Amino acid sequence: MKIALISPNKNHLQDMSKVLQAQSHTVTLIDGGKSRMRAVAEQEQPDLMLVDGMCCDPNELLQVEYVTTHHPKIAVILLCATQSPEFLINSMRTGVREVLPSPVSAEALQAAVSRIAAKLTSAKNKGTGKILAFMPCKGGSGATFIATNLGYQLAETKSVLLMDLNLQFGDALSFVHDGEPASTLADVAHDISRLDASFLSASTVKVSANYSILAAPEDLTKAMEIKPEHIDAILGLAVTQYDFVLLDMSRTLDTLAIKALDRAYRIFPVLQAGLPGIRHAGKLLAVFKSLGYPADKIEMIVNRFEKGGDISLDDIQRSLGMASLRTVPNSYKEVNASINQGDALAEVTRSNAVTKNLAEFALSLSPKQEDSRSLLDRLFRRA
Repeated sequence: MKIALISPNKNHLQDMSKVLQAQSHTVTLIDGGKSRMRAVAEQEQPDLMLVDGMCCDPNELLQVEYVTTHHPKIAVILLCATQSPEFLINSMRTGVREVLPSPVSAEALQAAVSRIAAKLTSAKNKGTGKILAFMPCKGGSGATFIATNLGYQLAETKSVLLMDLNLQFGDALSFVHDGEPASTLADVAHDISRLDASFLSASTVKVSANYSILAAPEDLTKAMEIKPEHIDAILGLAVTQYDFVLLDMSRTLDTLAIKALDRAYRIFPVLQAGLPGIRHAGKLLAVFKSLGYPADKIEMIVNRFEKGGDISLDDIQRSLGMASLRTVPNSYKEVNASINQGDALAEVTRSNAVTKNLAEFALSLSPKQEDSRSLLDRLFRRA
């Protein structure tokens, strides 16, 4: 396990390092206080961060809360010389896993780190990341905009990877980032024998702390070298590393696309409220049925929907036989501006109706969880 130790006390750093290295952990020592947490989380990306020298000042927990919120995969243990009941409760609320005394005994440190390691191993082995596929029913439906901007919203609390599977003309990255990818999906497929968590992460573009995009190939000839087994291997690894894996699909239903769709937890066909889009959606639903996908795996999204239009939501439901449809409102000017700027809509405006709609969408996919009770249980046991 990769562990970062932060302490203003060099003796504490050396003592803890010896204990952890004896357990075969990879340890990075950072001489300093809690103000280093944010930089360490972003630069080192450890599995576990032990922060020594905390006191009972609630304001100190703001640094902790930033890390637990923006880097949810990093476990945090605090080491404090004194621990008040109020501090334990506030620590629990910020997402801290455990609070240990400072200085900490070798036995207590080993036990705490072993508990964290067991939880992290269990989580990775489960491969619980959800794959969500977004597919346009017709060109210009807005599937890429929805996928990329929903990913941005989900990444405020979860780790997210978006894979651009529009292999010939994919440009998902440009919707939320103005840079060029150093590597693409084709590069990963070409060196598939090197595939591991580090290689996958290094091949992505980091849009934000929790949001990465694996871009579509820049060279169309390289796109043809990507095989279904490459996609299967990448997705198999991705679900162990990210809470959500979003797929921005093309309209092409070939063996590669079907391999990806087979793995999807849910498929979101995207259309607009017009007859061509509805007709194409019907054909797509028929294909999904022939592939044996259950009805609850498919959820239609009606993009740029306006109440009072020529075609109502009831009309679409009757035509497609869908029990429920999700809608995204029309806000052409603001959405177009965000796309042209290469920024997520939430960065441009938080008050926009589409921003709020996608925030609600993200919340429905990842409801807020109750805080862990472990620290509170310890507090009650002490009492």
